[in-house]
Amino acid sequence: MSYRELVERWGVDIRRPLLRLALTHRSFAFEHDEPHNERLEFLGDSVLGFITADKVFREFPDSREGDMSRMKTFAVSEKALASIARELELGRFIRLGRGEDLSGGRDKDSILSDTVEALIAATYLQHGLDVARKIVERLVAAKIEDASLLGPNLDWQTSFEEVAHERGMVGSLQFELTSEGPDHQRVYTAVASMGGRVWGEGTGSSKKTARQAAAQVAYRTITAENGD
Repeated sequence: MSYRELVERWGVDIRRPLLRLALTHRSFAFEHDEPHNERLEFLGDSVLGFITADKVFREFPDSREGDMSRMKTFAVSEKALASIARELELGRFIRLGRGEDLSGGRDKDSILSDTVEALIAATYLQHGLDVARKIVERLVAAKIEDASLLGPNLDWQTSFEEVAHERGMVGSLQFELTSEGPDHQRVYTAVASMGGRVWGEGTGSSKKTARQAAAQVAYRTITAENGD
């Protein structure tokens, strides 16, 4: 995939010097004596937060402040932004230093999410707020929808257990974890079960993210079965 294909997936073109800056991690910058994207991350974080808060405010007019805050926090979280980056295959384009690259930096949630924020800032600087709004709203729409379906904790496991307990099940969601791959690129798989039944399976780059993914599948399974 080329830069052209990347910006097509992103939704708007970005001048190549600005695009390269947005994709430049500090590890690459220090090795090659170039500027890095941390200033863009700072700006992108604020642009992302404002647009997401505005979208939540407009689309959920009956929600209380606390609920809106939780939805926004979920939608702009490191995990959510890293998920967006993986959908875009962004990791292939991040300019990393050799050490960071060898240690699996292209799939680290922190690096992926920071790069998404830098790209949002680059979009805003080149095209203005209206265009940046269209890009951000498209990227976070599904995350906001996910957040709106969750309980107060915005936690898949807790939300699953609340539904399960309402239906007479006892206990808590249990996870069986396995892993494969080298240490710097290990992939974890979690299988979620409760009440003698497997409810979901998920994978992730850490035990925590694998459990969260499995709990999300479990929650969607139990709510779909009960018509929620």
